[in-house]
Amino acid sequence: MKAHVKAAETVTISREEYEELKAQNADLNTQVKWLMEQMKLAKSKLYGVSSEQAKAEMMEQLNFLFDEPEVHANMELPEPEITEVVAHTRKKRPKDMKEHLPEDVPTVVVEHGLPEAERICAICGEVMQAIGKEVRETLVVIPAQVQIRQDVYYTYACVNCQKNGTSTPIVKTPKDNPVIAGSFASPEAVAHLMTQKYVMGSPLYRQAAEFKRSGILLTRQTMSNWLLKATDSWLVPIYNELHKQLVAGKRLHADETPLQVLHEPGRKATSKSYMWLYRTSSDTKKAIVLYEYQPTRKAEHPQKFLEGFSGWLHTDGYPGYNGLPEAVHVVGCWAHARRYFEKAVRTAPKSEQYTGAAAVGLAYCAKLFKIEENLADKSPEDRYKQRQEQAKPVLDAFLAWARTVKAAPKSALGKALTYLGNQWPQLVRYLEDGNLEISNNRAERSIKPFVIGRKNFLFANTQNGASGSATMFSLIETAKENGLDPYRYLVYVFKTAPNLDFGNAKNVETLLPWNAPDECHCKEAACETNKH
Repeated sequence: MKAHVKAAETVTISREEYEELKAQNADLNTQVKWLMEQMKLAKSKLYGVSSEQAKAEMMEQLNFLFDEPEVHANMELPEPEITEVVAHTRKKRPKDMKEHLPEDVPTVVVEHGLPEAERICAICGEVMQAIGKEVRETLVVIPAQVQIRQDVYYTYACVNCQKNGTSTPIVKTPKDNPVIAGSFASPEAVAHLMTQKYVMGSPLYRQAAEFKRSGILLTRQTMSNWLLKATDSWLVPIYNELHKQLVAGKRLHADETPLQVLHEPGRKATSKSYMWLYRTSSDTKKAIVLYEYQPTRKAEHPQKFLEGFSGWLHTDGYPGYNGLPEAVHVVGCWAHARRYFEKAVRTAPKSEQYTGAAAVGLAYCAKLFKIEENLADKSPEDRYKQRQEQAKPVLDAFLAWARTVKAAPKSALGKALTYLGNQWPQLVRYLEDGNLEISNNRAERSIKPFVIGRKNFLFANTQNGASGSATMFSLIETAKENGLDPYRYLVYVFKTAPNLDFGNAKNVETLLPWNAPDECHCKEAACETNKH
């Protein structure tokens, strides 16, 4: 039996209808591609590596797009010889514990011996004598100890004059002013609460619980009052002086991050406020890191904070900085541009991840960062010259290539190209001065401690609390940037400041981090800082 094959039905449409259907099909394909990108991005956020740095394998492949031979070649190396390695096991020698500790850590010797009755020789009956010993060192950690300190100030009088009935001279021992008048708070206590909250990320309710376990009933309200009063009295004047010196510089960085404040006049508790960050660049030995709380992300805030500043300002591309005076030259961030292309590579089909347009764009970014890495130890003058010779041709080629690439505006590649085009005048501005940086990573690293801390305290209760937190964060991060131990520095400030006349600007200047005494510095050169 013959199978009956149904003939295909032919439908005749007009050219206009055909072109319309073709356009609809292209639009649907674009939407499908965008949705696939979003699925890949969501999967990457859930399961992928959080670092913005491209995978080693990916960067290795990207090198082929440019200078593979030059990257790997070293003509001075001899040809390798084939050798046979016999497998073996090497036992690691334990390092001396003292290598990991400061020199001034005290050593307590506890001797363990046998009583005489247990040292009688079983052969001759004589008492055995020590002929050797074994020493075992351990690190003993003693939890924070709390004590009440009584400062006794004596008053002196002349007994002889008193006997003779004449006027009796009286001399009193001078008293240091307290960190908070009428309070039992000490400089050490306030500094401890502050560093626990803003360095270690321990909210006040956790600290209150820890005190309670030791039998100390120190409420969150009391601790909050201590922090805000000490900040308003002694840290704000230092902050203001740091602000003056910051805007007097020529090269700065800026960034901002959201913050929720529960009780703001005229605003819902769910409203988004912002913590702004301004800091010095790499060309100064006196690093300054300042936070400022503002209820919005409006351009008026950096305009007001940076009033009087003239020079270069590194940003991440946020348009709010574009309204600054002409004397302020905004410098773009190539780390953000690279981030866009890296995201486009991750969302691209596997066949295009190493050879597609997104990979080419990422390779251009990698080339620019590699140039900067090689120029890190150069003087600003040499760095400026080398950038003109090495980086500028790459930038010119990058822009020419980008103008030839077509991509859907909403796609990851389209967003990368849009960012590149919109930010190009700012992105190439780092060529103007050898002290400028290729990215705004310095600001991102400085704002990171606040972002990490925010995960613990989640929100601020009031505007006053948010502003106080900005001041405390500023002093702590500035201290860290200058190689100081935050706790020791704050103790120094709270002991010294109450006895100074803040009407004299020179007195305030003595409290700036770079003028702090040696005991405020970290024990090691590897003290936690944000310098890179």
